[in-house]
Amino acid sequence: MAVDVAAASYTTRRVGLILGVDGGNSKTALLVATTEGELVASLRGPGTNTHAVGPDAVADVIGALVAESGAALPVDHGVFFLCGADAPSDIAGLEQAIGARGWARELTVDNDTFALLRAGTDAPDAVAVVCGAGINVVGRASGGRIARYPSLGWETGDWGGAVMLGREVLRLAARGEDGRGEPTALVELVRTHFCTATVEEVGADVYYGRLPEARLADLAGQVVAAAAAGDAVAWSLVERLAVEIGLLARRALRDLGLAEADVVLGGGMLQGGEGPLYEAALEYLPKGARVVAAQDPPVLGAALAALDAAGASDGAKARLRRELR
Repeated sequence: MAVDVAAASYTTRRVGLILGVDGGNSKTALLVATTEGELVASLRGPGTNTHAVGPDAVADVIGALVAESGAALPVDHGVFFLCGADAPSDIAGLEQAIGARGWARELTVDNDTFALLRAGTDAPDAVAVVCGAGINVVGRASGGRIARYPSLGWETGDWGGAVMLGREVLRLAARGEDGRGEPTALVELVRTHFCTATVEEVGADVYYGRLPEARLADLAGQVVAAAAAGDAVAWSLVERLAVEIGLLARRALRDLGLAEADVVLGGGMLQGGEGPLYEAALEYLPKGARVVAAQDPPVLGAALAALDAAGASDGAKARLRRELR
């Protein structure tokens, strides 16, 4: 009896599963897909920052999403790109906590900015700058070179992202209110947002712990709007942030030895490639930057990296990108 070789090879070929997780300050996203690129599950949960809650609590959040997905475990490969995976000790702690759950036969843990980089471009020479709650940059180059930095905050020379911007908004609004600084729309912005009579009250609430400092990040989008409306003080903050984005991209290109590369810009403050901050950032990017505005969610980058590790075809990766869109 004749045998259909193509059909036989298809039926005997093993189709595995991969898991991709992007964990940020405000949310955690999870994808399950087959190694042929078929989307199986897409879920979202609360934020996971190991610096705030510890590796085991991060694993608990991810575990709830894994259980909800209904995926058959263990999957072939899991990639976990997580906020707070900054230093080698951070990564080691997360690897231990996640590995102990047995979700994947093989796993990769790294910083969440790598999710933006992998989702944003397939180019071998590429850099990604994320500006959301925080700010960070990573990069890769042909031959396997990687650029990565601690990006812990002011302690490592960093400035930017919604939280740091919010702190500066409060400082300049306080000075504008009492006359030490320039008059600015930021005064009324802070009063209105926090429903107080004075900016000073907000500052006292933050200082004494009645208002979490992280809540100042809520002001970031309004600052950009105030800048677009013509407030000079607000615009000085937007421009300062745009300069910082350019400096981060320049640093990564320099350290990778690249004269040109794709530069992926993403994160909540960069609004998917439009708006005053995005336009200002373009002015400060280094020569040789091929700008890519992130269009796909970073969790796709985690899933694509898992497909890379599982040896999936380019067609499977393209399929998953299409299905997620």
